[in-house]
Amino acid sequence: MTKGICNVSIAPMRAESSDKSEMVSQLLYGESADIIEVKDNWTKIKTHYDDYEAWMDTKQISPVSDEFLTTRKINLVKEPFQSTMTESGRTLLSIGSEVKFETSSPTRGADLSESIVNCAKEFLNVPYLWGGKSFFGIDCSGFTQIIYKIHGIKIPRDTYQQAELGEVLTFIEEAKPGDLAFFENSEGRIIHVGIILADQKIIHAHGKVRIDSLDTSGIFNEDQNKHTHRLRFIRSYF
Repeated sequence: MTKGICNVSIAPMRAESSDKSEMVSQLLYGESADIIEVKDNWTKIKTHYDDYEAWMDTKQISPVSDEFLTTRKINLVKEPFQSTMTESGRTLLSIGSEVKFETSSPTRGADLSESIVNCAKEFLNVPYLWGGKSFFGIDCSGFTQIIYKIHGIKIPRDTYQQAELGEVLTFIEEAKPGDLAFFENSEGRIIHVGIILADQKIIHAHGKVRIDSLDTSGIFNEDQNKHTHRLRFIRSYF
């Protein structure tokens, strides 16, 4: 099967082979995928990191050999807005991109929990974007996935998938900063996720990446003076 890597900063991944189709995720620079099908100017891919299937613009993925993928050394971009030089010029990179050059690993905390929290706070005020997973726009599960990715914790792309992993905590008081809280709609379907902070706070992507209060009922938005999300459970992954 043909393989490919993303050759632009961020490539939209769409549900169907059309610019008008819903964006369901994004492929970041250097991320790789299996090429399943090519139809006109569209390529259907299955990502190697999280097995996510969608369509993308053929021009934004470059075919590569199996040997290239097995021999290249992957370095994750772990700081906001680094760049790399390509044949067509300098390309801006978002955190979580995969590159050949050595990258720095900033010290964000004394332990994993503190590092996850401090990294998450670097995304504050990034606008919400359905299907997004970068500093240019991000959704709730893209936010949690990318933060965990650069800390070496692999979780799936979508919220309901993330909710199936990890250890369920019985009480909110058992949670530590960096754990994930999941929220449900009126039908009991998992629809939202955020990262727990200290002092009964949560950071999540809702309109923008923001910090709100968290209690046994869910997320309380002080701007709206109401609960906006109903808590289902909390899961710990580390």
